[in-house]
Amino acid sequence: MTVIAFPRTHLRVPVAVGACLLSFTAFCVAQRVADVSMIDLMVYRAEGEAVRAGEDLYALRATDARLPTTYPPFAALLFTTLTLLDTASMRMLATAGNLGLLVTFVWLTLRLVGHARVAVAWWTAALAVWCEPVWTTLRYGQVNLLLAVLVLWDLSRRDSRRWAGAGIGVAAAIKLTPALFIVFLLLTGVVAAARHGTGRAWLRHACVAAASFAGATLLAAVVLPYDSRRFWTRMVFETGRVGLTEDTANQSLRGVLARLLHTGDPGGWWPAAAAAAAAAGLAVAVAAALRGERAWAATACAATGLLISPISWSHHWVWCVPMVVLLGSEAAARDHGSRAYRAAAAVLGLVFCSYALWWVPHGPGRPELHQGGWQSALSALYAAGACAFLALTALKVTRWRT
Repeated sequence: MTVIAFPRTHLRVPVAVGACLLSFTAFCVAQRVADVSMIDLMVYRAEGEAVRAGEDLYALRATDARLPTTYPPFAALLFTTLTLLDTASMRMLATAGNLGLLVTFVWLTLRLVGHARVAVAWWTAALAVWCEPVWTTLRYGQVNLLLAVLVLWDLSRRDSRRWAGAGIGVAAAIKLTPALFIVFLLLTGVVAAARHGTGRAWLRHACVAAASFAGATLLAAVVLPYDSRRFWTRMVFETGRVGLTEDTANQSLRGVLARLLHTGDPGGWWPAAAAAAAAAGLAVAVAAALRGERAWAATACAATGLLISPISWSHHWVWCVPMVVLLGSEAAARDHGSRAYRAAAAVLGLVFCSYALWWVPHGPGRPELHQGGWQSALSALYAAGACAFLALTALKVTRWRT
């Protein structure tokens, strides 16, 4: 009998794909057992229905939780497509789509860092699906992975591509926080032009992103003039519509300060902290970009945006995936300092997979305003992890130059 031996390298990808699909299946079963509501997806659908019916978008209160509309009008235009599906089909497609986006997110990160191995992407996605931000994104049916993929797809394109920047612009038109990437591109172009006279590609990238954002916003204004006027003149400034600042799910600097100070309004402490974080974080991102470290630059910019946003719910932190991937890749690529990066990757992975922020008192009655020392520390883990990542990125681009 002849035995056919297949090279091990030929089996790596099928094994990785099988392991990932098995993990995704277990994940879907776990979410089914947990009876996840996908409540944000239901809000998106309600927004699409309001647009089609010509109703006041920002007077909407959707689901039994009476949740308001908080995204720009352009997002509601896109959500009209959800009304074409029945609820069961919509939930199934949203889950499958988010799982596909997770694999794409990991792949784009690896491609940017220069380790685009298909098997590694599948294995990483198989593990990443269980971290708290990804779990909660799928639990709520959120758009976080879509926005992250639009940004990374944009930044992974060659500078000569005419439409490089369009993904970031569209992402910012759907949800405002990705707009910080436009600022990052602009600053990188200005600094590159001032130092080396080579900032044209970055500036073009920023201009295309800004134009795409403006175009999508103007389209929404034409179709939904009343809702657009209300959003850009009033609703965009009402951050309280999104939720309580001190909620333990809010992992921004503002949320951390609110819990530390035992108040729903941290006052002047937050603008000062946000300004300092924005300056430091963007400086690190620009420095990484100028050294050719686009994956590090993009993730540093994302971490900065999450820190300085008034509200950064735990599911917004899907950028923890490239944080851990980059630290792990750095550990694998280095001899000197590899232990430090390996330890950092392990600790950061533990932070985002521990679900520790939910170990503290939370829920009705605003118990977050009465957290003790260890409770405040646990409910600040994501912000602390982002600060640590930014510090390591700064160390990489200043001391361990590649």
